[in-house]
Amino acid sequence: MAHETAKGTQQVLMQTLLRNKAGETVDGLARKLGVSRNAVRQHLTALERDRLVAKGPRQPSGGRPEQLYVLTPNGHEQFPRQYSWISELLLQALESRAQGDLGDELERMGEAVGKSLRAQLGEGDTSEARIAALAALMEGMGYDARATTDETGPAIEAQNCVFHKLAFKRPEVCRFDLAMMAASTGTSVEHRKCMASGAECCAFSFRKA
Repeated sequence: MAHETAKGTQQVLMQTLLRNKAGETVDGLARKLGVSRNAVRQHLTALERDRLVAKGPRQPSGGRPEQLYVLTPNGHEQFPRQYSWISELLLQALESRAQGDLGDELERMGEAVGKSLRAQLGEGDTSEARIAALAALMEGMGYDARATTDETGPAIEAQNCVFHKLAFKRPEVCRFDLAMMAASTGTSVEHRKCMASGAECCAFSFRKA
């Protein structure tokens, strides 16, 4: 019961930070939650450990500046968002307008997005540097991605897929990712593992085009 109470308090704390984008101090959170400052600190420590909350800027207070706490991107993702439902509606609309195969249309879209990312990933850099930059970009997008290597060269592993539920129903959405990765890095990409096919992660190998 105590564990459930702590989780409930942490959820309210995160909701308070969600509604106060600039951040909240320990004292401010204690007042709004109706708990002690020590209790707030304990919850913040747990949430920081889970990368749901982070220290923000310091706020002038007339004396010693007070530390503000803010939600991290991971913290924001704990709140319900109907991504899969909206994505499926958009995919249905795209399919009704596509002149040919939906997979081909998704591939063209992925290629266009990838080309727009080239400058952001360092167009003059080596393909390995662009692949590492792409992994960092994908991490920020929610893929939980990291640059690595496999037996044949540079690779990216993703523990999360932003299209996860949709990919089970419509595996052709993976063609968007593959085209985006290839166009942004100037390489060819092999989809070696896919969570929608039962793998423990999605793994992508990169080869010179």
